[in-house]
Amino acid sequence: MTTMSDHAGEESRQSEFTELSTERCLELLQTHTVGRVAWQAGDGPQILPVTYAYYGGCIVFRTSPYGLLSELSRPSDVAFEVDELDQDARTGWSIMARGRAQSVAEPVELVRLWSVDGLVPWASGLRNLFIQIIPRRISGRIVGRNLHPVSDR
Repeated sequence: MTTMSDHAGEESRQSEFTELSTERCLELLQTHTVGRVAWQAGDGPQILPVTYAYYGGCIVFRTSPYGLLSELSRPSDVAFEVDELDQDARTGWSIMARGRAQSVAEPVELVRLWSVDGLVPWASGLRNLFIQIIPRRISGRIVGRNLHPVSDR
């Protein structure tokens, strides 16, 4: 049986959200290599995980020229999210970038991208289509009892 004191204990453990500065969002974005990209696909909303790198002010990932993500080769509005969560401690952070995705077509830039760390997809097969997300807005927040930024790993 749950008592009022049990609920009081739960409430005292609740966390609060704090907005992160754009600079801190960019720092955290650069500490990870897996995020999720969301867009309005031809058959409805899609959200898929991708391995990425933050390079030259853009979020860049590789995909198959024949898969669902290849829809983003044409300029498309997207949202991109990366986060780190500790469910037991009820702490974490989340970064959201909103912007425009499109394929990278400039030959000089493609040569550079082939050598960028973090752009190795987990999925096997041909992944030679580079998609870049040019962020228009980057925001984030941190949640936890201790509202200091979560340590970078």
